[in-house]
Amino acid sequence: MFVTFEGVEGAGKSTALAAVAAHYAACGVDLVCTREPGGSALGRTLRSLLLDVKSSMVSEAELFLFLADRAQHVAEVIRPALARGALVLCDRFTDSTLAYQGFARGLSLETLTTLNAAATGGLEPDLTLLFDLPVEEGLARVRKRKEELGEQGCDRLDAEAVSFHAAVRKGFHFIAEHAPSRVCLLDASLAREDVLAACLKAIESRRH
Repeated sequence: MFVTFEGVEGAGKSTALAAVAAHYAACGVDLVCTREPGGSALGRTLRSLLLDVKSSMVSEAELFLFLADRAQHVAEVIRPALARGALVLCDRFTDSTLAYQGFARGLSLETLTTLNAAATGGLEPDLTLLFDLPVEEGLARVRKRKEELGEQGCDRLDAEAVSFHAAVRKGFHFIAEHAPSRVCLLDASLAREDVLAACLKAIESRRH
């Protein structure tokens, strides 16, 4: 089963993924936890370019770097894991391209959908957990993280304007509305244990 974790900056998807992974690892489930960008050896190099606050690139260059990361990631990590029957938990996937490069950067959604399909070979998640949070609250969490971790706690996309992040959230809502059978919209403002419970409920309903 292939489960993706999506959401605006600061929504807590990475924290939730770690908690979900801990639960299934304790249950003895064959599990693969991965992320985009950076889920493969090539991807780790691309991630440093894509998220470096000092990097400057046009929207199209950003897009193709993300797609290169995804193509390698699917071939090297995700498909082999799914082929052996593992539960794959992935921090961001194709929906982020639509939300960030489409709704926020203004690139064609139709073109992005076609390019996503080319990069993945048509692979789609069985379930997407979408962590929803007001933009201001998410960015406040990002600022707190930066205070705690310094520059390591903030990346190039975190530093975009509030209007950019609002467009990203709008994009995720659009995706949720148009793919209700795949996307489970979660209230990321809830307590962590409540968010975890909602994640596990959604996953178990698909697993069985």
